Amino acid sequence: MTAVLVIEDDDRIRLALLLALEEEGYRAYGVATAEEGLQRQRADPADNVLVDLMLPGMDGFEYIRQLRRDDDVPIVVVSARDDTHDIVAALEAGADDYVVKPVAIKELSARLRALRRRGRAGTTPVSSHVVGELEVSPEEGEVRRAGRIVPVTRTEFRLLCELAEHVGRVLSRRQLLQRVWGYDTGDERLVDVHVGRLRQKIEDDPANPRHLVTLRGLGYKLQR
Repeated sequence: MTAVLVIEDDDRIRLALLLALEEEGYRAYGVATAEEGLQRQRADPADNVLVDLMLPGMDGFEYIRQLRRDDDVPIVVVSARDDTHDIVAALEAGADDYVVKPVAIKELSARLRALRRRGRAGTTPVSSHVVGELEVSPEEGEVRRAGRIVPVTRTEFRLLCELAEHVGRVLSRRQLLQRVWGYDTGDERLVDVHVGRLRQKIEDDPANPRHLVTLRGLGYKLQR
């Protein structure tokens, strides 16, 4: 049974989420603070983490950054804050997805299932892709640049694999959202932020990328 950790300081919202998730077939448990969330995840790792941004003590942004140091568990932000700056900041911290309250549990459940599916998808043996000094190895789950391993999150890896499998071809944000995140209706900023994070890791000059390029009005492509 898929386990979900919910980090939410509002007792009523946390209880409502836990009950709804259990009705959807998840094993769900919750805590009220980010500090408790870190301890719980490290002691009893969940398959997915839901986290609010406005928490007492350590906020959700810092929680995501700290968890990402040693855990690639899929993280979904569940927050009432829908400002672009907050969404981008959460994704840049390492979140995989962002859902705005009030939450539609069926939509949230669908997103969690998509995260799990794409987490398993990387286990299928596929030959490596070489783009310049960049090597993407889906079978090994590794990205190397000039022979050195590049640390990437699960979502960044899936995005890079998708682009590498279609090297030289333009993929729209909508296509990438569907193929990497697993759903057609969603915020395309998810794609933009993760592309930006990848550029920081694989490009000599992220502001003037050689390999992961934008075609204005069309989308992105990986080129040799």
